[in-house]
Amino acid sequence: MTSSTTDTLHNLAREHLPHDIAERWIGLLRPALRLEKAPDTGTGADTGMDTSAPSADPVIGRLGGLPKLPEDEQWPIWEGHGPLSFIASLDCAQLPPSTLDIDLPADGTLAFFYFDGQFDDFSAVVLPDEPDTWAGARVLYIPAGVPVTERTAPEGLEPYPEVPLTARAETTAPYAWHPVVYREFAPMPDDHPLWDGDFREALWDHSEGTRHRVGGHATPVQDEVESEVARGILGSPPWGDPRIKEEALRWVLLAQFDTDDDADMMWGDCGTLYWLIRPEDLANRRFDRAMFTFQCG
Repeated sequence: MTSSTTDTLHNLAREHLPHDIAERWIGLLRPALRLEKAPDTGTGADTGMDTSAPSADPVIGRLGGLPKLPEDEQWPIWEGHGPLSFIASLDCAQLPPSTLDIDLPADGTLAFFYFDGQFDDFSAVVLPDEPDTWAGARVLYIPAGVPVTERTAPEGLEPYPEVPLTARAETTAPYAWHPVVYREFAPMPDDHPLWDGDFREALWDHSEGTRHRVGGHATPVQDEVESEVARGILGSPPWGDPRIKEEALRWVLLAQFDTDDDADMMWGDCGTLYWLIRPEDLANRRFDRAMFTFQCG
């Protein structure tokens, strides 16, 4: 693991913001793991990952390829639409728990699946405010020691190229309109320092590049993903309903997977896939309760 980006964000805040606001904003920063392409490695026997790569950074997961699932686990299917594509897997034993502020399992594998449109020519879309579509995205947790076998992709589904991933610690900032920002700084007039153009541009420059991530604050392509999920859970009330921001505060980012040329993954117009979960469901390993949303430019 390489060092985090804490100092950079601290310096940006103290350079662009009044002292009191800078220190309060710094208090909202959260640790995350940034996932990056690893050097070429072999394939492990149980997880499809070689965790003994010669580099200092172990392989902690992968994009694409074929999943390894327990014998009694069916390939995820969205009933009436078709099979989901395998997006990524993470080896929890390789993710240092002390680096994050979310309660990930100490071992086992997380596998992410998504109905990406290739099976039905993009006629069905998975949306948080349409419960009938929620089956189009899933997270499976496979405990350590459970026998698994590599599955062949269902007919009509082309697997993504496999890209091994390493991780480095990073510090993440909340989106400027995230409910946690409003909770800390409300009321926020239009000329609030956090919305200053120079500060926001500096943050944007800091976060450039492919953004695969575990934990921390999500990096939205449009607006805060937590509110999208919250509104869906609440049954799609009007966007001005105050319950949306209250519910959004109950959700944390589990993982996000960006558009990636190496994995031949293009989510709409250079978009990102997001999986969020409530901390209590994460603690109870209820990954079936994770929620999905997707944004693109």
